[in-house]
Amino acid sequence: MPRHRPFPRLSILLLCLSLSWPMQAAERGPLPIGELMAGEFALQEGDLETASQYYLAAALASDDPALAERATRIAQAAGQPEQAARAAARWRELAPESPAMRGLSLLLALQRGDPEQATALAEELLDMPGEQGFATLLGGLREAGGEAAPAALDVLRRLRGHPALPEDLAAWLALAGLARRLGDRELSDRWVEDGMRRFPEDPRARLLQASAQREAGDTGGARATLAGLGDPADLAPDVLRLAANELALLGDPLQAAQWLARGPQDDASYRRRAGWLVQAGDRAGLQALYAEVRAEAAVPPPARRLLLGHLAEALGLWDEAAEWYDGLPIGQARHLALLRRAGVLARLGRHEEGVAGLHELQVDESADGELRRDAYVLESALHEAAGDLPAARRSLDQGLAVFEDDPELLYARALANERADRVEEALADLRRLLQDNPDDARALNAYGYTLADRRGRWQEALPYIERALALDPDSPATLDSMGWVLFRLGRGGEALDYLRRAWEAHKDAEIAAHLGEVLWALGRQAEARAIWEHGRHLDPDNRAIRRVYREFSP
Repeated sequence: MPRHRPFPRLSILLLCLSLSWPMQAAERGPLPIGELMAGEFALQEGDLETASQYYLAAALASDDPALAERATRIAQAAGQPEQAARAAARWRELAPESPAMRGLSLLLALQRGDPEQATALAEELLDMPGEQGFATLLGGLREAGGEAAPAALDVLRRLRGHPALPEDLAAWLALAGLARRLGDRELSDRWVEDGMRRFPEDPRARLLQASAQREAGDTGGARATLAGLGDPADLAPDVLRLAANELALLGDPLQAAQWLARGPQDDASYRRRAGWLVQAGDRAGLQALYAEVRAEAAVPPPARRLLLGHLAEALGLWDEAAEWYDGLPIGQARHLALLRRAGVLARLGRHEEGVAGLHELQVDESADGELRRDAYVLESALHEAAGDLPAARRSLDQGLAVFEDDPELLYARALANERADRVEEALADLRRLLQDNPDDARALNAYGYTLADRRGRWQEALPYIERALALDPDSPATLDSMGWVLFRLGRGGEALDYLRRAWEAHKDAEIAAHLGEVLWALGRQAEARAIWEHGRHLDPDNRAIRRVYREFSP
């Protein structure tokens, strides 16, 4: 016997359609309820292809543009291009001025691979009054991807120089961004260049010009172009933030922070200003920013308390930093605060209290996995700083028991083992890292340097460091390794260049030891003494610095 089943419930959509059409039905005739019901039932069953057939039939029998629109969208979702085209044609008959109809028809033309029809529809949208036409055009092009991408790029090429394009650089940059997202960087650059020529006084055009000058190495020209923007206080907030970022990229973090301070502030701008002021070493600026942020609210929200804690740390106000981190409610902000608080408490001599907070974070399964992992790394570092090397190793072992083969934990354990003179274990962890990821530049450098410095296998170490440098050519640590190995292989002239670059990029005691030794060997003892003294001031307990003072008695 056939099984009986309950009559399918009309969907909310069909009910809404039915309720919205009574007045229209008197003018346009009765709705094709049979086709609508059959189409809706098919939708409820997940049968888009059948639903598309019934809705197309309903749209062709009705004078309602909303039904034609729904038929078009269902056919598109069902992957039925011919039915979608017929439904869209009916929609055009009933609502020839509809931006939505033109936008969806544009997308269908792109998906059919018909750039001529798509361009005609794009031009219709551009000719529409107001901003809706261009916004709809952008939306249709943004949805194009995959097999539709070539046709969309063709449309973007044809629209270059169109007289109906908006008189606004932002619109041209939006089209440039679309071209880049669709994989044609050259076309994207042409749109940018067209916009800069068309709107030379637009601040965003100047920003683009400054960026291009910076990338070409013309830093002076880039600074002059940014200066042409005028008073930062007169710039729109988005332009001001981009301009400040350009100044930072040009190597002027202090001016970047000063510019950004002229606009409206939020947590993101405060954080960026703080980072730039730290980079510039401007303690007075940090103090002023700290006071500014504190004055914003009597009871700062969690994110602001975190920021205040960071600023207090940057100023060395450890007691105040601990107060900001204490008492945060459960959640992401508290998890971050537990990490920061542990380091602050260690500075205050409250080592055990800080470690206890890390243990709380390590077992909190609601916390982000990376934060929990970082809690093990930081605990190890705190134990090592306190001189408890076995506890430092145990922390990392415990972390790896939870986060098996985690690269950060393995790398941290390798370095900890090397500092504890467990060289073979350090090399074993680094080999595990390279087995999983042969292009891990940090592990390549660490492995090569450990082979060289701790085992004297200088020639064997060189290929690892060369590979690391090819992957990360600006890494101060790898530049130092390369210089040190070359020096020990008798290539002092080459070594000096690498070590100078490392020292200029990062003032570090170990780099100072190596650079000074090369200078000493080249007969430049006064320079060597100055570099060594700087390194000893940075870290008097550094093993390499202690060695050169023991061996050379400078």
